[in-house]
Amino acid sequence: MLNIDAIIVGGGPCGLAAAIALQEAGKNPLVIEKGNIVNAIYNYPTHQTFFSTSEKLEIGGVPFITENYKPKRNQALTYYREVVKRKGIKINAYEKVLNVVKNHSEAFEVQTDKGAYTVNNVIIATGYYDNPNFMEVPGEDLSKVFHYFKEAHPFFDKDVAVIGGKNSSVDAAIELVKAGARVTVIYRGTEYSPSIKPWILPEFEALVRNGVIKMEFNAHVKEISENKLLYSVDGKTFDIKNDFVFAMTGYHPDHGFLRNMGIQINDETGRPHFNPETMETNVPGIFIAGVIAAGNNANEIFIENGRFHGGQIAKAIIEKESGNCKG
Repeated sequence: MLNIDAIIVGGGPCGLAAAIALQEAGKNPLVIEKGNIVNAIYNYPTHQTFFSTSEKLEIGGVPFITENYKPKRNQALTYYREVVKRKGIKINAYEKVLNVVKNHSEAFEVQTDKGAYTVNNVIIATGYYDNPNFMEVPGEDLSKVFHYFKEAHPFFDKDVAVIGGKNSSVDAAIELVKAGARVTVIYRGTEYSPSIKPWILPEFEALVRNGVIKMEFNAHVKEISENKLLYSVDGKTFDIKNDFVFAMTGYHPDHGFLRNMGIQINDETGRPHFNPETMETNVPGIFIAGVIAAGNNANEIFIENGRFHGGQIAKAIIEKESGNCKG
């Protein structure tokens, strides 16, 4: 393998953007991804439409042109594959980083399930999509409970509960109804979330008004069993027939992975300690990129702003090395 001077953990759009920025700065980065590139986007629902326009998903100066104002999942997958090919990004796919530790010479030893690497700089761009927020209710570990929604067809003619009231829940409920499922949406909020895509909410509200979707506000799941689901509203408990549950309760970063590297985490916000100008953490030489910088608030950083973190990181690394040379 050619000499690698930086490793990027995570092959999502922000990790790829960081790799491009480092390459343009004269560095030789390697992306290590436990799945394949943009694995989180691959795991989106099959017919997912992005909130952002294609222009705001572009990385590396490669145009992302679609016939629609907002691109779909498959179009994004095609685009990012093409970016990797055009930019010649080095990627070790299906390789999982296990830990990152500093050695006696102040370099980092990056241990994976397939080998080990020694580099001076590590960029963590792992996102948050792999770590769902659990409800911690009895029955949540049943095989009928999912924290990800892919396609609706398998749930035709079934009683399905969707937990949550934001975009992922609304999108799933609409797709499930289209496939012939009987859907109840259980949401602890008292009204529709303002974060719901404005072009989706009218369709969802119409389905609720017409009784196609049963919408329960101020509702809390109490227990899930093989064929039922219990939830409460204003102190009253309800028992409904249930075949499957989609707990669309959000996701969070892998804080343990970060803490093992020595990165400090704010207990309240889940936000890693980092310099917003350089994206360098409290561990010199370890940087973060993408939504992981937002901690528990995944609505703060998206592809459209996280894609610029790589440029900040590349600039910081070059300036640090120049300073070291001068010193």
